[in-house]
Amino acid sequence: MALVRQEIGDVLRDLRQQKGHTLRQVASRAAVALGYLSEIERGQKEASSEILASVAYALDVPISQIMHLVAERFEAVETVVIPDTVPTEFVTSFDSASMANSR
Repeated sequence: MALVRQEIGDVLRDLRQQKGHTLRQVASRAAVALGYLSEIERGQKEASSEILASVAYALDVPISQIMHLVAERFEAVETVVIPDTVPTEFVTSFDSASMANSR
């Protein structure tokens, strides 16, 4: 199950790396402790709206873009359909292969 804090952290890290900034540079510009920003990027801490705004400013990216990217990640996960049963054709091919190997 995807967590919002993990997806936000992944998006922030991706944006920072795309812009070629170090964690130290972004933390300094955002006035956020380096270790705390690292924990946010790793999905270990929740980013408050104030921290998120500061980091967005430091990355020169609107918060709306960050949230849009997070939403896209969730949409990708939510559209994956995992069947609750094994498809018949898989069972049939598995049974055939098992019988051939047991001879």
